[in-house]
Amino acid sequence: MRNNRLISYIVVSIVYILATLAGVGVYLWLPFSFWVNLLLADIAATVVTFIFSVLFHNASVYDPYWSVQPIVIGIAFAIGGKATVAGWMLLSVVIVWGIRLTANWAYTFDGMDHQDWRYTMLKEKTGAWYPLINFIGIHMVPTLVVYGCILPLVFVLHYGARVNAYSIVFAAVSLLAIVLQGTSDVQMHRFRKAKKEGKAEGFIRVGLWKYARHPNYLGEILMWWGIGLAAVALLPERWYLLAGAVANTLLFTFVSIPMADGRQSKKEGFDEYKRQTRVLLPIIKR
Repeated sequence: MRNNRLISYIVVSIVYILATLAGVGVYLWLPFSFWVNLLLADIAATVVTFIFSVLFHNASVYDPYWSVQPIVIGIAFAIGGKATVAGWMLLSVVIVWGIRLTANWAYTFDGMDHQDWRYTMLKEKTGAWYPLINFIGIHMVPTLVVYGCILPLVFVLHYGARVNAYSIVFAAVSLLAIVLQGTSDVQMHRFRKAKKEGKAEGFIRVGLWKYARHPNYLGEILMWWGIGLAAVALLPERWYLLAGAVANTLLFTFVSIPMADGRQSKKEGFDEYKRQTRVLLPIIKR
């Protein structure tokens, strides 16, 4: 039953409904500023998700949180805040991003027996320390990073910022980042399918992946720089709202990319593949 995809989707959906209810309850109960209440509510929802990931012995229960949380938070603040054209514009971008990324997760999720290889690797390496690594590294750190990424939108919605030309330009950057990320994901899915069918081998060297090892990560990084810069263009005194984009960039640069390259390095031909490609930018390397 654990490897039944439909049942697994239903189970994960129930977990997220419970996590959302917990987060909303904490937010409404607390007497602090909106951004502090949101932070603590986000943490509470993550704790609920973590509990179920432990019960199901699968840290990948948390995986959709990255893309679902921003949509829920954005819509909640749009309904309860002072949403303007600028707010709805940025929220629309986040919703498109979240739906696409969640759909990508659903496409690759094979059931409750499926766990991201990174979590399995961490469990093998950390042993008795894994529960702590699971809570802090797999659950809490990403939650805090995405909280920082979505905070610019929250501020725009909360304060009813008015649209300007710069915010439109940066929103367009985020939309292009979504296209970049979506295109690279589709190309990777096709390559993996061809590889299973024996029609391809080695490392992917087509499309955006021809010259870059992680174009999908580039899309994720640019997405939140676009949202952050759009918010700062609307609320220039809130320059610190770029902290989320910075944290997200650091997470991919120093954690996600080294882990992915480390795994690939065990395959024959990786050194040559690495010499011929860039890390993020899909442009020819001379």
